[in-house]
Amino acid sequence: MLKQSTLKSITHAVGVGLHSGQRVEITLHPAEPDTGIVFRRVDLAHADDIRVSPMSVTDTRLASTLSQGNAKVHTVEHLMSACVGLGIDNLVVDITAEEIPILDGSAASFVYLLQSAGIVVQNAPRKFVRVLQPIEVREGAGDNEKWARLEPYHGFKLNFQIDFNHPAVDSTGQQVEFDLGSGTYAREIGRARTFGFTKDVEMMRANGLALGGGLDNAIVMDDYKVLNAEGLRYDDEFVKHKILDAMGDLYILGKPLLASYSAHRSGHALNNKLLRQLEAQPESWEVVTFDDSSKAPAGFTKLVPSW
Repeated sequence: MLKQSTLKSITHAVGVGLHSGQRVEITLHPAEPDTGIVFRRVDLAHADDIRVSPMSVTDTRLASTLSQGNAKVHTVEHLMSACVGLGIDNLVVDITAEEIPILDGSAASFVYLLQSAGIVVQNAPRKFVRVLQPIEVREGAGDNEKWARLEPYHGFKLNFQIDFNHPAVDSTGQQVEFDLGSGTYAREIGRARTFGFTKDVEMMRANGLALGGGLDNAIVMDDYKVLNAEGLRYDDEFVKHKILDAMGDLYILGKPLLASYSAHRSGHALNNKLLRQLEAQPESWEVVTFDDSSKAPAGFTKLVPSW
């Protein structure tokens, strides 16, 4: 049987929020089977637990924000991406402020935290959402068109294309495909950092955003080049970060997907719209388990990679 997994022990990190600039602590706890990913605002009295679901997403400007009652948590996608990349089903995340820390701007620090805590298999079948029919959402037209699509696939693969007219981005790959069953998430996707442009950062800070951003936790570009002294971690780091984000956004569904995801210029808002469209068409998906692990997609029984 392909089983669920959680952490072996508690782990802890301290950082700042990318947009809020606030100091924040997170503590990751093991959780019982079928708990899913749950966020708890421990700085608030009588705060509701926030369970991930497409309908719990209440803001998609620059990041994915989850809310429940009087509690909200911003910028969950990098931690969520690490969870799906390592095959973690059940986790309780205690947080002392309203934004997950940005750490180095990628999912690598979360991968390290999760792996250092240890990942254990639980005696319960792992549940997947298997896509049966294509689901697609589109916005805009012409040069402004963007779209995202889910199609049936025995596994989970993502194909993403960006379209930035910028010298630093044009010189790198603007399209990448990644199959989770390859077991190379930590090495090939997890280290890709968020990125932004100096002109946009200035505007965002004027509006109280990106207050915790800098060269230590993001790729920053002026009109011509990357400003980070160490350069890029991958030749195609920009589009790989979009894959990283999409994996985190899609895991907000609450269960891992068995599907092929493809997208052109998509983002947090369109990814959430895609999940809501999927949920609105129950005939287009089903929940499945694998009593016989050999019938699961290749690589899914060994998702936890080594560094």
